[in-house]
Amino acid sequence: MRALKLFFFVSLLTLLLQSNSCPVSYSLGGGRKFADTVTVSVMPFTNSAPLAKATLTQTFADDLRDALLKTRLKLVPKNGDLNYEGNVTGYAITPVSIQAGGNNNASSNRLTITINVKYTDAVDEKLNFDASFSHYADYLSTQNLSSVEDDLIKQISDQIVQDVMNRSINAW
Repeated sequence: MRALKLFFFVSLLTLLLQSNSCPVSYSLGGGRKFADTVTVSVMPFTNSAPLAKATLTQTFADDLRDALLKTRLKLVPKNGDLNYEGNVTGYAITPVSIQAGGNNNASSNRLTITINVKYTDAVDEKLNFDASFSHYADYLSTQNLSSVEDDLIKQISDQIVQDVMNRSINAW
């Protein structure tokens, strides 16, 4: 049994090393192929949501850049083959989980962030889109928003970035 596990591990390691040694083209989910020379740029995002934290646009753009750096695409400051730009359009806090007993107090609150993303794909123009992405995270009403806001923003931003990547790069 131990020999079988070792064989499986060595086979898997060999396969991974061989696949990384010849990067001519590659596929990111959905079977879409890219050449190594494809460039991608993330333009600064703007904010039109009145209650949004000032650093939200930078956080989102940085999270998107970080996700793109994990691919083999080459990140450039502007005019990439693939371009992202956008705007924070919504930042709302709403009560959820209203408690019973007639006092109408919420046991938790929900932070919802909406970001509009314009994606331009010079490689395959059929994949261009201009769409809104929204996610939320809940926190206890006993917590002060300012004490949990950065963590909530990071959590929501990660989810939106994943959705944007799935819609654009992975073409889902």
